[in-house]
Amino acid sequence: MMSIAFHQCLIYLLMLTYTFQPITAETGKSKRKKISLPSHITDHQPVLCWILRFRDEVYNETIFTDRKHLNLTYSNSVGEFYKDHHVYCHTFHETAQRGNFTELQKSHDKLRQDNQRHFNKLVDTFENHLELHPNVKWYSQETVRSRQKRSIDIYDPYFHRQWHLVNRQIVNMDVNVTGVWERNITGHGVTVAVVDDGVEWTNKDLQENYNYLGSWDLNDDDPDPMPSDSKVNNHHGTRCAGEIAAVANDICGVGVAYNSKISGLRVLDGPMTDSLEATAFNKKMQINDVYSCSWGPDDDGKTVDGPHIMAAKAMKFGVDFGRKGYGSIFVVASGNGGRHHDNCNYDGYANSIYTVTIGAVDEIGHMPYYAEECASMLGVTFSSGKANNRDIVTTDWTKRNGAGCTERHTGTSAAAPLAAGMIALMLQVRPCLTWRDVQYIIILTALKVDVDVAHWQKNGAGLYHSHKHGFGLLKAWRLVNAAKIWETVPWITSFSYGVKDINLQIPKNNKTPLVIEHTVSEDAVQGYDLYILEYVQVTVTITHPVRGKLSLKLKCPSGTNSVIGADRALDRSAAGFSDWTFSTVRCWGEQPVGKWIITITDSDTEKGFGYVKKWRLRLFGTPLTPEDFQERRQKIEEAMSGVYLNDSFSLPCLPPPVTSKPDVPFTIKTLKILVLASAFCMFMAVYETFEYIFCYNEEKREHQRRMELALQAHDMSQNAANHDSNDEVTESTSLLQGEEMTVMNSTQEVTLDGSNFMIDDLQTVDLESNNTNSDLSRNHGDCDNLSIIVDSSLVSNNQTLQTDVDDDFCSSSGDKTAKFESLSLSEEEEVPSLNTAASKVEPYDWLKYTKNR
Repeated sequence: MMSIAFHQCLIYLLMLTYTFQPITAETGKSKRKKISLPSHITDHQPVLCWILRFRDEVYNETIFTDRKHLNLTYSNSVGEFYKDHHVYCHTFHETAQRGNFTELQKSHDKLRQDNQRHFNKLVDTFENHLELHPNVKWYSQETVRSRQKRSIDIYDPYFHRQWHLVNRQIVNMDVNVTGVWERNITGHGVTVAVVDDGVEWTNKDLQENYNYLGSWDLNDDDPDPMPSDSKVNNHHGTRCAGEIAAVANDICGVGVAYNSKISGLRVLDGPMTDSLEATAFNKKMQINDVYSCSWGPDDDGKTVDGPHIMAAKAMKFGVDFGRKGYGSIFVVASGNGGRHHDNCNYDGYANSIYTVTIGAVDEIGHMPYYAEECASMLGVTFSSGKANNRDIVTTDWTKRNGAGCTERHTGTSAAAPLAAGMIALMLQVRPCLTWRDVQYIIILTALKVDVDVAHWQKNGAGLYHSHKHGFGLLKAWRLVNAAKIWETVPWITSFSYGVKDINLQIPKNNKTPLVIEHTVSEDAVQGYDLYILEYVQVTVTITHPVRGKLSLKLKCPSGTNSVIGADRALDRSAAGFSDWTFSTVRCWGEQPVGKWIITITDSDTEKGFGYVKKWRLRLFGTPLTPEDFQERRQKIEEAMSGVYLNDSFSLPCLPPPVTSKPDVPFTIKTLKILVLASAFCMFMAVYETFEYIFCYNEEKREHQRRMELALQAHDMSQNAANHDSNDEVTESTSLLQGEEMTVMNSTQEVTLDGSNFMIDDLQTVDLESNNTNSDLSRNHGDCDNLSIIVDSSLVSNNQTLQTDVDDDFCSSSGDKTAKFESLSLSEEEEVPSLNTAASKVEPYDWLKYTKNR
């Protein structure tokens, strides 16, 4: 009965397979494979290249060739994290250099400018082919987007000293690094990759610390990241590298971690695409520990942009699998759009949970005019400020008559490398810090600056945060002390709640904003192991005729407020927000349970209304309890004396966190099928169980009666063998008429109508009253005392032992025994009749016949 239910389950599964075929809004149409840019990304330049995700790792060098001058061929793979993601580009001739995207982009751009219509026709031709290609899972057209080096041009020379390392003019306005240098903590064994416009590694201030194994030129696709002197400002990456790891010699200055290794990833000296960013974020990720990124989207006060699909995947893959499982550490500059009232929550890199977002303060601890505010900023380090403030002194390139040293490195571009260098110091003393451990240590050790005007707010966990300075100023001494005693935090977990397919109108009045509330209960987060918060995200899709007039705020259950999206006067875009995610760290350490409030304000009074189409709240956190969190804070405060900064003290390193492979998720369709199939199988199992309990009563009673009779017959047969009681044998025989008897591992003599049968090791014998065994009751001459012995035989149900014995055999004198040895019968076979003639028996080699006289 259960096998029938199993077959029914299989049939039902096959039916479900056809039920959940993906369809679009237009019934009957297959879902398109193309992944397009979010609707709020309006300023981009398409090229004739596509990122392809294949269904397996098998791919062809050329997947489309129509004629000699129309083909789509393999260009390069995307990063080091997926073997089934590749870039294919249209090339105009067979000798086109692969991997040199700069040349490809120039040819594509020229074609687009010469004949836009032909360019669009090529796009349609290639994409129609990709839609029909059986091995292409999805594709995304590459676009060239703007990425700016985050430096500013200030030409006022000041002191020729690195005040950010040791400031003898203003006490405490430096990174306080000399104390750790004295204990030989200088970045040994750590490699920092500068993702920029190249690194002049032949510079004598960098050459000794250059790591060629972690370097690559993604613009020209070769292993040499030397910057090109075709542009006057291609010194940016060399300057950042000098801040981190300039050698301690008699040239220029030293880096924060002057014994760490530096590698160069050249990517900003050419057109930037999603696949190039992704490749840079994962390039040599088992060699490079920290990635320093002093660049980002345009800081013009009107751009909303960030990592697209592949770059976002690369960052996630880096923190999961980089640095041998402890996670790559991405340090990003918050941006220089302060003069345009920009906010770094509109920068997807600074807004990401996987990055360390660093802002800037000048030498007196004030926020510079170019710096941006945002709720996702972790901390600040030093950079340039007003005209009477000093800039950063660092290594410079020697190309284009460069001096090899500069006093004018500026902007948040100069702040982020200092943080990367200090993280290198942390990793020297504690190499098994995970990417989240680094975030925790920065948050718990940063110091408040600019106290009077920075609007510091104390959250529910006792931490102070400012939209201007994050959790405060990074200090090398405090960071290294904390790293020395830090124990790895538990795994990250998240809870989300959202609403889609809505149409909430945003009022046009600053005093009556749209308020969205949601209460997270204890029951809702039960089972998520979410005890304290880390990042909090709000993802929205909003339509509005003037995007810059909108502002968004988030209030945590503790009462902590975050400006997650500030209004921007220069942002006149009508694109709104398409699944844009805002982040805040201001609730770090608080508990998730309670009322969350999202407030959306529209300051526009002229254009039409804005509408919220969907929103989602996502809470990231950890199983660390609030008590454990406060205990860790106390331990760090105790460690600030430097008592643990000696070579003999070392905590054991735990293995890296276990992270599941990112490329084997269950699809929604598969999950639906499994859930429905499980429910159906459970129903069938319950149904079959109740059917057996309440039905088949006659069959069950009949089976019970047979078992009882067989048991009684067996007991009587045993007694007959032991006591030689013919009465008991006769009674057992009468019980067995028409029944089935089972006798195990014994030799018994059963008398039926005067005939004796010796049953030796017989498993099953059918003794039906109407079978041919009844022939044994007939007298055949001298066969009244006939004995049939079956040795070690196996006879199946309803099998008969025919004993059609010759009269000659029966009339002879003496003891007559027909003996079957080692008999094995199947249901289709019959035991042959016994005859006196031996010749009739001999052909059956499995039957031995003996006649005793």
